[in-house]
Formats: sequence, C-alpha cells, structure tokens
Amino acid sequence: MTKLNKLKWVVAIAAAFFIGTIFASKVSAATINNDYALSSNQGSSLRTSNNVVIAHATAVYAPAKNVAIYENREWYNAGAYVQYVVGDGGKIYRVGAEGYQAWGAGSWANANAPVQVELAQTYSSSEFKKDYVTYVNLLHSSAIKYGIPTDVDSSAWRGVKSHLWITNHVWGNHTDPYGYLASHGITKAQFAHDVKYGFSSSGNNVNPTPVPTPKPSKPTNKKAVHVTYALHQKGKQWLNPVKDFGSGSNGFAGVPNSVHDMLYIKASHGSIKYRVHTKEDGWLPWVHKANKNDTINGVAGIKGHTIDGVQMYYTTPKGETYQQAYYRSQSTQRSGYLGTCADNGSVAGYDSWAGMLGEPLDRLQIHINDSSKY
Repeated sequence: MTKLNKLKWVVAIAAAFFIGTIFASKVSAATINNDYALSSNQGSSLRTSNNVVIAHATAVYAPAKNVAIYENREWYNAGAYVQYVVGDGGKIYRVGAEGYQAWGAGSWANANAPVQVELAQTYSSSEFKKDYVTYVNLLHSSAIKYGIPTDVDSSAWRGVKSHLWITNHVWGNHTDPYGYLASHGITKAQFAHDVKYGFSSSGNNVNPTPVPTPKPSKPTNKKAVHVTYALHQKGKQWLNPVKDFGSGSNGFAGVPNSVHDMLYIKASHGSIKYRVHTKEDGWLPWVHKANKNDTINGVAGIKGHTIDGVQMYYTTPKGETYQQAYYRSQSTQRSGYLGTCADNGSVAGYDSWAGMLGEPLDRLQIHINDSSKY
C-alpha cells in the first residue's frame, strides 16, 4: 500500500461505543477498547463515501491486542491500519476512526469504507466462537449504521465485502477472511447468512438457517454436458475452439498475455446464455447462439473492443439433475486464475462473473456439471 503523508483527523473519539444501536435487540453489546486508537494528528483526514464495510482476517496467529498495538505504532511506516481489530475472546480494539479512510485494501476500498474490521486468528475453538459473534455483529451493525446493505459479496457495488471480493473486483491479491473462517468450519454461505441477520445477545442467530425436512431420494438423471467455446484474438483471428477444460495450452480458450474481443460458447445439451464486458462499452447484451460467422447474434463482443469480463448462465432441461456453468479466467496483468464463478451469481460462495475490470482477459476455462471440478 502506498504511504500517505501524515494528515489530521477532525473527529472526537468517543470513550465507548455500543454495537447495533439501531437494532439493539438483535445484536450483542460490546465495549470498544480505545487504548490503541490513533491520535488526532495521525492517520488520514479524508472522509469516506459510505458504500462498503470490509471484512478482513489478520493472516497471523497473534492476539488482537498485539495487532492493534502494531497498527497503532507502525501505521505510517507500514502504510496499513483499519478501524477495528476483533479477537481475544470477543474484544474490539479501535485503531482508526469511523467515517475516515483507513489503509486496509487499496485506494477504492479505503475511499468507500467507513468501517474496516480485522479478525485476529486463534487456534482455540472456544475463543473463535466469541470472536466470530462479535466480528459478525460489528460488520452487521456498522452496515446498518451507515445505510449499507448487509448482503455479503453480492454483485452489487454496495454491501459488506470481504477482502477477497475487493481483490476479485477492484484490486489486490488478498483472499481473507475465508481461509481462516474455513479452518473453524465456517463456509462462505454461512458467513454471508450470519452477517446479513446478525446474532442476538445470547449468541444465537437472529434468523437461523432453516434445517430442511429430508425428502425421499430420487434417482438421479444427470446428463453429460460438454461445452465448446473460443475467443477471437484482437486484430487477428478466431482461435481454435476448446472443449470443456484441461491442463496445458489446449486446456483453455485464449492466448496468454494477449487481448481478445469476441467470444462464442455452445453447450452440447440444455442451453447457455452469455455476455461480455468490454473496456469500451461495459456489459453488452446477452447472447443465446453460438456462430462465429454471425458477429451480431452469434458471438458476444465487438470486434476491436477489449474483453475484460465474462458472465454466463446454463439452463438444465426439466427433469434432469441440476447443473451449472463453472468458469474462471486470468488477466494479462496478474498470474494465476481468478476466483471460480458459477452461473451469473445465483450460486452462494462463488463469484458472479469472471475477469478483472480494466484488465484484458487473456484465457478462459469452462465446464458444466453439478459441482466445480477446478
């Protein structure tokens, strides 16, 4: 993160703060420890736009108090700090000031997040449970306080966002807090549900996930579905089509470190619709056909315009085992595949579209199944 010059806050830090003042009956109260809060001549004086609340994990197994002390001491030298650190059995330590930019996830995120929260990591299951309830309620109540949706990692640009979402949609290479949450058995879907509804003062979920009534098992009717797709290299020609995905140069559509401007996708069974985002035009209309010779209705994209995002949705024929399109991409400006996507955002725990806006998409992998094979 780029260092910024020392600037003054124009803010008075209250001695104590209670989570969920708007919906006090739904969230547990927790006192803020201000011992390690930055003083009035430290940190940034830039106000935030109130669009996101960002969920982090520290990536180190250390007490939350130590993390707060470090951020207080090294905020300028390290160029990094957030508003709150949660841990040590459900305690909250303030470092930065709410409503003013912290330095936690890059310029866009910092400018749009009135609150960023670090979750300290522990090996203790009992300590984690207390930390998790406090962490979830702080994210939930902060979003409500600033009029921000409590949905986690939705396709919308407002809401509660993980650092992974910021990486996938804006900038960066962090993937927290999901790896740490998973180590204690918390899935992305569970985290999203908990943050959306929050916990009561007893630590119980206000709107617990319903337990479905078991249904009699039915014979599966799963059909093998193959997907064929190809990218057009900008300024050149259509590349050879790829079937499903694999390893090596034949396992994806596209050319590494190259720019592409058109795409077609065809499923062997069922139907698939798709669209692309270009740097010049934004999201283009959905395409339902696959014909590289029909650049109006048979392909997605505009010749000469750079593709930087792809989205698709597979429809399973009635009576068959439900399947989705799973896909992922790389860009010319970073190594490694970005997060796996499933259809157009309707599958919890997966990204809703492939790519990184502003960065040319240089390779794409797709397969259709009832679970991801990546």
